[in-house]
Amino acid sequence: MSQSCLDCTQRSDGVFCDLEPDALQQFDGIKSLETWPRGTVLFREGGTARSIFLLCSGRVRLTVCSESGRRMTLRHAAAGELLGLSAALAGGQYEVTAEVTETVQVAQIRRRELLQFLREHGDICMQIVHLLSEDLHVAYNRVRSVGLVRTRHHNENHGHQIPAH
Repeated sequence: MSQSCLDCTQRSDGVFCDLEPDALQQFDGIKSLETWPRGTVLFREGGTARSIFLLCSGRVRLTVCSESGRRMTLRHAAAGELLGLSAALAGGQYEVTAEVTETVQVAQIRRRELLQFLREHGDICMQIVHLLSEDLHVAYNRVRSVGLVRTRHHNENHGHQIPAH
């Protein structure tokens, strides 16, 4: 696997994989590339978001933990996906835990360098906004489907009719 984004043959259509040559070269200079085995935790829910992670290859399980300590898998992330983006941009905490399930190669970009890069490449900011908007819509749909399933289950168990739309 290549150490440079410029030579990478596995580039996806992701935000940072599809940069113009000059921007790609600058991006290449701010990222660090690491390979991590299965079981490695890239970041933990509640930890300070100091970096984002671009998956170059492999898979990562994203989980959240309930107040009772029960862990729930939200989804699996694959090559081309950005992890920790909203938390890093907000300067907050990671919302999920990211655990490697299949050996990954990851480009890690520290928050400070990411913000400077985005200041210099405003066109990429719009792509980031689009990504975050997609994530928000997915979250809304999940909450909606969970809420509707619970409401339907509650109503069915208590003899209520669910109105047809």
